[in-house]
Amino acid sequence: MTTAEGSLPLPSISEREYKRRIRAWTMYDWANSAFATTILAAVLPIYYSQVAGATLPSEATATAYWSLGLSLSLLVVAVLAPILGTISDVTRAKKPLLTAFVTLGAVGTGLLALVGTGDWLLASVLFVIARIGFTASTVFYDALLPHVAREEDRDMVSMRGYALGYLGGGLLLAINVVMITQLPGTWGARLSFVSVAVWWLLFSIPIFTRVPEPPAAPTALDGSVLGETFRRLGETLRDVRQYRELFKFLVAFLIYNDGIGTIIGVAAIYGAELGLGTTSLILALLLVQFVGIPFSLIFGRLPNPAEKRRPAFLAFILFNLVALPAVGVAGARLLPEAITGAAPPPYQSIGESVGQGDYAAGDGAIAFEGAWSAEEVNIRGQAVSYATSREAGASYTLPFNGQRATITFSTGPNRGTWWVLIDGAPALDPDSDLPLAVDAYSPTVRYGVPLTIDAGTPGQHVLTVVNSSAALITLAGVAVEPPLRANNLPAIVGLIAAVELVGALLALPLGPLLLSGLASGLDTRRSVILALVIYAAIAVWGYFIDSVIEFWFLAWMVAIVQGGSQGLSRSLYASMSPAAKSGEFFGLFGVMEKFSAIMGPILFAAAVALFDSSRPAVLSLIAFFFMGIYLLSRVDVAAGVRVAQAEDAKLLSV
Repeated sequence: MTTAEGSLPLPSISEREYKRRIRAWTMYDWANSAFATTILAAVLPIYYSQVAGATLPSEATATAYWSLGLSLSLLVVAVLAPILGTISDVTRAKKPLLTAFVTLGAVGTGLLALVGTGDWLLASVLFVIARIGFTASTVFYDALLPHVAREEDRDMVSMRGYALGYLGGGLLLAINVVMITQLPGTWGARLSFVSVAVWWLLFSIPIFTRVPEPPAAPTALDGSVLGETFRRLGETLRDVRQYRELFKFLVAFLIYNDGIGTIIGVAAIYGAELGLGTTSLILALLLVQFVGIPFSLIFGRLPNPAEKRRPAFLAFILFNLVALPAVGVAGARLLPEAITGAAPPPYQSIGESVGQGDYAAGDGAIAFEGAWSAEEVNIRGQAVSYATSREAGASYTLPFNGQRATITFSTGPNRGTWWVLIDGAPALDPDSDLPLAVDAYSPTVRYGVPLTIDAGTPGQHVLTVVNSSAALITLAGVAVEPPLRANNLPAIVGLIAAVELVGALLALPLGPLLLSGLASGLDTRRSVILALVIYAAIAVWGYFIDSVIEFWFLAWMVAIVQGGSQGLSRSLYASMSPAAKSGEFFGLFGVMEKFSAIMGPILFAAAVALFDSSRPAVLSLIAFFFMGIYLLSRVDVAAGVRVAQAEDAKLLSV
């Protein structure tokens, strides 16, 4: 095979063996994405808060400890990544280090099954170990890309990896959701941790066995391996001007990837704040996983001059950029609320029945019978009043107009049990259909614990809480929740499918007719910029959405560009990095990837604090995409590639 002059050549192998190695390399995305979906995104954060951190003073404390574990693992990898990457170049140990960190991560993940109620410290330690294994392994996985794929194939191979990752992570997450909902207690969650470990190890076998350790430039060790490692790193940092275009790209990547990561991280929280149902949110996340597969492959083909369908692919993407917001917004306003999930009008007070809102003890809406007293506690700097009673039979009553009411109470070592009545009859436990008895016992005191009661139908109801023992019960108040959003997900998905069908039918004939010139100018950098333009549109539209249909259409837009933006960024970086130093340079890439998880959440949190809403925070993310587009447009990729090839030629001549 031919290679660009000066680049590190791939070994001479048959076309069949080349394809086998490509499949083995991309299969690792399938393997490790199970960790990203089940452990990082969906299951472990909830398990940590509700089970491992159940004995912590509050859910906020559990969230803080979880965030601390995230930050600690990212910090460790950010420090180690460039060092380990350079060691892998010096010692030709990419494969052994990949194997070691995969094993470390999988073992840490599997041991999470031992975490029970109150084991937050064990959960934190195991999570940090698993996250270090996961994140460090990707450094060596990415560093193998220029040694596995030919230069002209890197975009497509990188995107194929992301596509397989979406599929593998989504499939195991769907299986784990079934396990969690069907198995009793915490067994479903615990077994899901084991399933991730087994999945990760099992599907890593192809890259372990099929992809060989890549060649490296000869290195004369002058002292220890660690000394040579730091010497090489120092040379690279001193010669930063030599890699000017590469480091300009890294700065652009740091900024725009921060916006991408923030959108991924806050999507579920933002949807919950808008009042969208849990089922709608979970299914939307699964939608992104599976829809991302074909669009990752489409984006991988956009920069390829040999791809004859580029104009049609470009037309299809541009059609989605316009049609998804237009149809989503129109559907939310023209279709019935029962389909779109638009917010119904709030419940109003009728007579003595209070409407939507928060009602605390002592404000007149809640009636007390029996012996009650007031207790004031300080929760995160705010004074909150709790009504307390030790008298068996003492009751607490709120007439309300609505369907759901959330009681806020506290748990602790001296707390007792209490009954909940709706319209004079016992409320039923949704898990057992038995009368709902709330046991407020906990080894440690925790304030602000919520319990939502569903009356079944909207209308005027009476909520009553009765102390069933002589032990202490403490109640802060009751919130009458907004009306439930009704939606028809099959109809929404059908409407999206219709939009996609129309787009495909229009793109096939009109793309070559109208966009051949524009498509021929697409390279990897411009394809990433196209993805960032769509992300900017997502940030703007996200500010305005207020319905399930818009959230799903928006999730589809995210799925279009999520894999494309990240996969093409990886291959673009590989093209400007010396293949002989791939471990070192992908270690630096890993550092930038980790630090890109810092600024976005900080800006998002600051905007929420300033405006008391996530809407302006979502809109603020547009700054990351505009700045990223500008900086990326200033990168001379051809010059960066020439520098990398020259460096490889120099290293190979030593």
